[in-house]
Amino acid sequence: MAWSPVETEARRAYGRLVALLACRSGDLAEAEDALADALLAALERWPVTGIPANPQGWLLTVARRRSIDRARRRAHADLAQAELVRMQEEAQTAMTEDAAYPDQRLGLLLACAHPAIDAGARTPLMLQAVLGLTAERIAPAFLVSAAAMTKRLVRAKARLAGAGVRFETPDPDALADRLEPVLDAVYAAFTLSRGGDGDDSLQHEALWLGRLLAELAPGEPEAAGLLALMLFVSARPSPIQGGHFIPVSGQDPACWNGALMTEAERCLRQAGRLGRSGRFQLEAAIQAVHADRRRHPVTNWAAILDLYEGLLAIAPTIGSHVARSAALAQSGQPVAAIQALDALHADRVKAHQPYWATRAFALAAAGEHAQAADAYTRAAGLAEHPAIRAWLLRQRAMRAN
Repeated sequence: MAWSPVETEARRAYGRLVALLACRSGDLAEAEDALADALLAALERWPVTGIPANPQGWLLTVARRRSIDRARRRAHADLAQAELVRMQEEAQTAMTEDAAYPDQRLGLLLACAHPAIDAGARTPLMLQAVLGLTAERIAPAFLVSAAAMTKRLVRAKARLAGAGVRFETPDPDALADRLEPVLDAVYAAFTLSRGGDGDDSLQHEALWLGRLLAELAPGEPEAAGLLALMLFVSARPSPIQGGHFIPVSGQDPACWNGALMTEAERCLRQAGRLGRSGRFQLEAAIQAVHADRRRHPVTNWAAILDLYEGLLAIAPTIGSHVARSAALAQSGQPVAAIQALDALHADRVKAHQPYWATRAFALAAAGEHAQAADAYTRAAGLAEHPAIRAWLLRQRAMRAN
């Protein structure tokens, strides 16, 4: 179903408009409320009057006017009449001029990484504030319910307002100290955009932010590493095409975007010259090995395995452990892969679909066909996308019999 004009503009401009509003008011929740009012007004008016020539300016104008109205009703002592007049003038300018509004999204991201915000709330807050993701969409990525995520976000916004955090981009030294949660947030947005629903708007948004971060923090190798990682992945088509799942190993490298691959390789070299390794650089290096299939037809699984060893040393996540096991199986060591998977705590992997898919592949490669069939069935049952589910069931029929 096609997006409505309001939905289209919201997805295109949400983060930019919220950042502009929050930078002015200093209140993220107020900025989101004002923009929500503007979007509701657009939903009511645009079907009748048509989309304005400058839709983002229209939304910004209405949002600012709603903020002014609320400020007057609350009789804020710190919002003098002169300030109200200035806000009205800015709102009118936004309505009548097709201006290039200053981009404050990085400042908003950094504000959301303020120490006053609990570490577990920073990334979800950034995803909602800058990218407009709902609690319902964010929650599964963090293994909590939508209700719990909503409460977490409300608390975070209250703390942000209570701390009086300024929505401004700090100097490079302060940026370096607060960069890690911002990088995590950008990558989380990027991975959500690769969910197979055909919507790449978040992917473009994440790439834009990644390029901006790399530009503003040229001395931070992980910023360049993250950008390289996202570029490598973006250079390949979504693994779900036409309702079918095609893993990286089954894709034709001739269809990959050479320009993005070249940019990714340049970013990775730039990060390497800075001499400080990190998670995103290692993940980008793994993708670089996959990308080398453009030149060499056989994937160097031994190199990938070495890189996963390094990744586990600094980021021993379940995902890293499972991916290392997959590399073991692909490099001709299925028994070692099974042993590595067996070493993981059962409670942590019982609902982790990649674990069961990797286990199924390793068991089939080791000749344990009955167990492999069971694992493929378990993996298919946990797959959220029907194309992945169908692919896993085909693998069961091909490999586990």
